[in-house]
Amino acid sequence: MQWNPALRTLSCFACGREHDPRALQTTCRGCDLPLGADYDLAAIRFTPADLACRPPSLWRYGEVLPIAPAEAVTLVEGATPLVPITESTWIKDESRNPTGSFKARGMSVAVSMARALGARALAAPSAGNAAGALAAYGARAGLPVTVAMPADTPHMFIKECWHYGASVHLVPGTIADCGRFLRAEGPADAFDVSTLREPYRVEGKKTMGYELFTDLGGALPDVILYPTGGGTGLVGMWKAFAEMEQLGWIGRERPRFVAVQAAGCAPVVAALESGAERTVAWPDPQTAAYGLRVPSPIAGFLCLRILRETHGTAVAVPEAEIAPATSALAAATGLDIRPETGAVWAAFRTLRAAGWIGAHERAVLFNTSTGLKYR
Repeated sequence: MQWNPALRTLSCFACGREHDPRALQTTCRGCDLPLGADYDLAAIRFTPADLACRPPSLWRYGEVLPIAPAEAVTLVEGATPLVPITESTWIKDESRNPTGSFKARGMSVAVSMARALGARALAAPSAGNAAGALAAYGARAGLPVTVAMPADTPHMFIKECWHYGASVHLVPGTIADCGRFLRAEGPADAFDVSTLREPYRVEGKKTMGYELFTDLGGALPDVILYPTGGGTGLVGMWKAFAEMEQLGWIGRERPRFVAVQAAGCAPVVAALESGAERTVAWPDPQTAAYGLRVPSPIAGFLCLRILRETHGTAVAVPEAEIAPATSALAAATGLDIRPETGAVWAAFRTLRAAGWIGAHERAVLFNTSTGLKYR
């Protein structure tokens, strides 16, 4: 197996404890919180010019990924377009990924590493898109997949998993209940690839940050608005920017991150507003933007750290505003907008009207998946 020789260790985002990157790992053995991959970036010779002749996928960033692109389980994910909305506002359209969502990025890297490290089966709870992506990449890798989704998940997500041969369990409640179900009743031999419960999904998601730099001609936006359920994308891009600074691509400047949540499930917003260091499980989470219905994100403490470090903020969008904003943005752009992105658009308009986002500041909004599965 051809590992990235620069991959040095896995370290806990919370306590710093190090773990072996070449053994199947989930969360930290010390505090049960997420691990991140650390590279010897000083030993890497990697510049933006190196990307020019490489195939358009996230694996063109191989120097900062844990396994060689030749060993990847890939469906040609990444390299999604940055679509201009105004002179200073863009949508990063992740719906163009395999299985129609940004989850393809994380699953490509996570499944690649799980297979390489000896996993014989895979499992994860999901609000929908992660399940479909895991089913597809598990099929590509030749590994059986078990997923658990809330019982009220739109049927298209369920059919997608069946289509790729996955075993599907529908569980009353939320994604948190699905996680508990799998830990209690899931296959004993299945490796858990839940959001940030293994260290490599975030490595796939961080390529969104590298791509923004490439998309904007060697610059970063002033503001990034991101629909935040589990928060892997926020963590990934924050990690990417730190790596890019060490590689000499950028200086200390960072975009301000905005975590967008639904008012019916807003644990990050509540914790940020109260000054807390950790999120508290949201009681009775309710929203039709299913990707935002994550009541107790394991990386809540990291989302809060990122928002504070970047002088960002978090916005809870009222449920009544999400569907109209989704339709309005789709009609204005011709893009296939999902409800989570509708929430982002509503948050953007609120922050722009309040002056928090200046008229000439460069803002990137993420459309994290296709809206077709909701219909």
